[in-house]
Amino acid sequence: MFEKILKMSLLYDFYGQLLTKKQQQVLGLYYNDDLSLGEISEQLKVSRQAVYDTIKRSEKLLFEYEEKLKLLHKFMITKKQIEEILNIVEDIENNEHGTKDMNYFLEELKKIKRISYDLLEK
Repeated sequence: MFEKILKMSLLYDFYGQLLTKKQQQVLGLYYNDDLSLGEISEQLKVSRQAVYDTIKRSEKLLFEYEEKLKLLHKFMITKKQIEEILNIVEDIENNEHGTKDMNYFLEELKKIKRISYDLLEK
């Protein structure tokens, strides 16, 4: 369940502005404020079924936007590549006693360069 909440929050961050104000409000109350369907229906003065339908319709739209635009997918790949670069840099920094030779550093720099070019091509 936590993974779905996290994914919906990220999808909302990327595509929330494409939803109607009502859809944004309902999803915000449900996912960000962690309100139940009943609490949202009381607050918005609509039926619990209307809240449920709005959530399901909005979730479907967010998944459709992601399927077409793939912004979240691209973001996650970029994040992973940046983490990879940081790991390489930290490994180089942790070579305090100079135990690694110059070839090692050149190989690590090639990795950073390759990842950087991949990032720029996206």
